[in-house]
Amino acid sequence: MAVAGLLAAVPGTAAHAGEGVPEPRAFTSEFWVEATPDMVIDGQGNPVPGERGASGTFEFRLNSHKDVICYDIAFTGVTPPYQSPARTATHIHQAGGGEFGPPRLAFPDPRDDGRGTLRSSGCMQGPFTTGLTGPDGNDTGTGFTVAQIEDDPSSFYADTHTAAFPAGAIRGQLVDADRGYAKPW
Repeated sequence: MAVAGLLAAVPGTAAHAGEGVPEPRAFTSEFWVEATPDMVIDGQGNPVPGERGASGTFEFRLNSHKDVICYDIAFTGVTPPYQSPARTATHIHQAGGGEFGPPRLAFPDPRDDGRGTLRSSGCMQGPFTTGLTGPDGNDTGTGFTVAQIEDDPSSFYADTHTAAFPAGAIRGQLVDADRGYAKPW
């Protein structure tokens, strides 16, 4: 396991959820997501209920020069166990508001901080993998870079999936950190 963590820190090796890299000294952008159960969309593009009373925040800091994303994720009211066909159940997907899209990044699922909040924090560096094979036969993270988020942040959303809410317990669209919170479409 220690060897896998070291490999993730070496440029040119695949970054898997849970394998961290050091936080860079500077970031090229920051994004904030307020995730709620009323924004969940299923795989057919239909609105479906998420976990009532659940909420979450996703804070992302990107350095597109180094292809690094740092994250601080916090959930309240989300009831594990997490469940997803991807490596983890907490993701950034590529799709606009009201749409479904494939996961591009898989983050370590938040764990109880001992005070009733589920948290996950760290940094990952590309190339990225999600553990989920897309229709083209490749991992849905293949070829993805954090610069794509900077190019069009509104085309990405963050969510988490649980056994009780496989389409998503909560979801929110990305917005620039200096522009405020994501709102339901």
